[in-house]
Amino acid sequence: MKKGLRTKMGEFIYLDNAATTKTAPEAVEAMLPYFSGSYGNPSSIYSIGASAKKAVTETRELIASTLGAKSNEIYFTGGGTEADNWALAATAEAYESKGKHIITSKIEHHAILHTCAYLEKRGFEVTYIDVDENGIIKLEELKAAIRPDTILISVMFANNEIGTVQPIKEIGAVAREHGILFHTDAVQAYAHMPIHVDEMNIDMLSASGHKFHGPKGVGFLYIRTGIKTRSFLHGGQQERGRRAGTENVPGIVGMGKAAELAFAHLEERMEKETELRDYLMKRIGEEISYCRLNGDAKRRLSNNVNYSFRFIEGESLLICLDRKGICASSGSACTSGSLDPSHVLLAIGLPHEIAHGSLRLTVSEENTIEEMDRAVDAIKEIVDRLRNMSPLYEDFVKNQKNA
Repeated sequence: MKKGLRTKMGEFIYLDNAATTKTAPEAVEAMLPYFSGSYGNPSSIYSIGASAKKAVTETRELIASTLGAKSNEIYFTGGGTEADNWALAATAEAYESKGKHIITSKIEHHAILHTCAYLEKRGFEVTYIDVDENGIIKLEELKAAIRPDTILISVMFANNEIGTVQPIKEIGAVAREHGILFHTDAVQAYAHMPIHVDEMNIDMLSASGHKFHGPKGVGFLYIRTGIKTRSFLHGGQQERGRRAGTENVPGIVGMGKAAELAFAHLEERMEKETELRDYLMKRIGEEISYCRLNGDAKRRLSNNVNYSFRFIEGESLLICLDRKGICASSGSACTSGSLDPSHVLLAIGLPHEIAHGSLRLTVSEENTIEEMDRAVDAIKEIVDRLRNMSPLYEDFVKNQKNA
């Protein structure tokens, strides 16, 4: 388990890998020389600058190889949010003479939804496609939404809250058939499942290093050759003139090492995480009453479990779990502190009162079955205690007895 962090009950159990992952020791080690040894600016011409530039170039080639892309199609960013903003805003601006209509889904990350809202204020029109009860986009509705002025479709690869994996290849084929650009937010999916941009008809793809054991504050955007996008950050000629600013060399190198490690044992890691995921789902589903699995039971990320528990508040459950040394979440870390129920859970048809009682558990290959047992035992005990304090649950039990 993770060393150095302990609770009164012993070592903590980390089950919030969708929010962020622990940086791999190998990634940290790879980063260190670029803080105080080869610390030169990659744009400079002397040797320590050339050394930094070489490291960035090699990482660009490595990332490209994991996607079946060309190295000059990879652009480094400050993370997934920046990559999403760039993909939508700069592309919309570049293609607005062709049309001002964009299609996305109702369960996108707020990095997409808020950028769409920004574009709507600037005269663009956005169609938000429904999803089914498992969070899968409705392809027929997508096709029906396409207009002559549609310039971009953006649908996330896998949902950050409920883990549902979208039919990306089919969505990309629809976009290509109609001559529309297709972007996917793959922040949760990249390095967690195989992705090939050509086979899946992907024109742009966003990813973030800290979701696969790389450092925070660095990510990338894949942009297929031939696609016009305006410069997103203005100032210098970095990233081939499309994204100004001195490159975060240590972060880029660390992300590259994390990607190398992730793809070296991808299938083995997915199998381990799927085993843990399914074990969690089986125990929770069988042992805790009045709960609902959110997202498709099979077509989901290998590390994601999301349940809603009736008659309790998710925030209370999280606080109680934290006291027992278990780290989890009720949804996206980017909406932490919000009193509103998850827009994802509402989109799949959950009423507000049930959506408020959600819990997301996201595992990594470092977790164990023993930890899953501890977590489920804790959840059972807490849910039971919170329900016994709930007047709604008390009324429900009475009505059940009188029925």
